Amino acid sequence: MAVLGGLSIAPMTGYALREQIRDALGSFWAESFGQIYPALAALEQEGLIERQAALRSGSSTFAITPQGSVRLRELLAEAPQPVKPRNGVLLRLFFGRQLGEEACRQLVADTRTRAQAELDRLRDIRAELRADTGADAPYILLTVLAGEHAARASLAWADEALGVLDGIAGSSAAQLSAAESSAVSR
Repeated sequence: MAVLGGLSIAPMTGYALREQIRDALGSFWAESFGQIYPALAALEQEGLIERQAALRSGSSTFAITPQGSVRLRELLAEAPQPVKPRNGVLLRLFFGRQLGEEACRQLVADTRTRAQAELDRLRDIRAELRADTGADAPYILLTVLAGEHAARASLAWADEALGVLDGIAGSSAAQLSAAESSAVSR
């Protein structure tokens, strides 16, 4: 669906499509780059896209066909399948006692840094979209806004998580101090 969708915006080479998917959809959709060229071949064989001569020798530009546009609309009309998220940071934090407080703190801090960078990147994209008068711009904006909200939520979570970790450190220090006081009084 991502390959057909990308080609519905504009004809492009396989390399340009790969970059477009990574840059434009990467905030919310992961596509295996090793599958793009086989997908292009299969879509071409099904008559959903067509190969056109490219400016560069040895390269082809692909364009969606009318049949491909119909198929894309059919795919887009299907209900999205719920997918369980896989989050390596949260998996590690769940077992954080084994990892240790400082390593957990670093994971959260790194997540916060990445979320801020993503928010900055999306704000830049939104600024570019303000000047875009294309028919796709308002729809692309919807995904950018969702990405901004997700990044802000990650930032808020990271700040709260760092506070929880500070509480663990304070609690551990208080417990250690109480244990030392108890040992001294004996």
